Amino acid sequence: MLLNKARLYLSRISIFMILLSLLPLQASASQITSRSLTLGSSAASAVTTHKFTFTVPSSTLASSVQFSYCTTATGSCTVPTGLTTTSATASGLAGFTIVATTNGAPYLTDATPTNISGAQVITLSNVTNTSTLGTFYVRMTTYSSANATTGAIDAGIVASSIANQIVISAVVPESLTFCVYNTGGTCADTSTTTIALGNLSTGATSSGTSKFDASTNANSGYIVTVNGATLTSGSNTIPAYNTLTASPATGTSGFGMNLVVNTAPAVTGSANVTTGTAPSIGAPTANYGTSNSFKFTSLDTIASATGPTNTNTFTASYIANLGGAQAAGTYTTTLTYICTATF
Repeated sequence: MLLNKARLYLSRISIFMILLSLLPLQASASQITSRSLTLGSSAASAVTTHKFTFTVPSSTLASSVQFSYCTTATGSCTVPTGLTTTSATASGLAGFTIVATTNGAPYLTDATPTNISGAQVITLSNVTNTSTLGTFYVRMTTYSSANATTGAIDAGIVASSIANQIVISAVVPESLTFCVYNTGGTCADTSTTTIALGNLSTGATSSGTSKFDASTNANSGYIVTVNGATLTSGSNTIPAYNTLTASPATGTSGFGMNLVVNTAPAVTGSANVTTGTAPSIGAPTANYGTSNSFKFTSLDTIASATGPTNTNTFTASYIANLGGAQAAGTYTTTLTYICTATF
């Protein structure tokens, strides 16, 4: 009797095991891995991009991918205060379009299930960050349905944070640097700025040089003018070249200057303007920027820059010619260079 009951019990167990083996196995949802969320800006209420990088399990056929923004990682989902996703656009998943009608729960959809396995990068643009500081969470889920409501396949959660922004301010004051000095010196020199042309001769041109530096951060740059008289001794003067004069002839009295290299007549130490690093754009004006041609008229603009510059170094060349009838005497002049910046 007991033997028969044991046999019946074993038979029932065998039948149950056979039936169990015939039932389909249920596959649990897999975890989305390598999840990250990079914000274009972490400022509160900023309109920015949210870049999702993640990896989904292999051979995942999905018709939609949803991004649910929540104040907590699990449990019921409350959309963070101030977050707005209804104007979001999406890129990165070919064939999918975004549906952003429900704030805080945009999803990408494709009516035809698509294999989206492997590493993915999806960027949501025009998202308004939450208005409160601190951490928020985004729950990512892939669905077999096109409307992200049924058939959840794989899921994962990312955390991100809204933080204070550090504002650094600095003031750049208006600046103008200008100095005049002897050739071979620098702006730091306090030595004499007397230029000796020596004894004038009817058979040769006498010459000398000085320098000046100019720089500014003015939007419209600077202009440099020269103010003064021609060489004078008492009531006697050496006439200035009031018009641009090329290679002035010896034997006729005249005084002039320019800001370039000169070879006829040769002026020892003459040089073209030298500039520092960009945007050093200072240059002589036309009347004072032609090699071997000279001019002097008080209050002429002799150099200029049309925008902000680093240091421009100009070399001023002076020449004097002597006519046979020029009255004897010690001839001098004081020239004042004026640099004006326009901010």
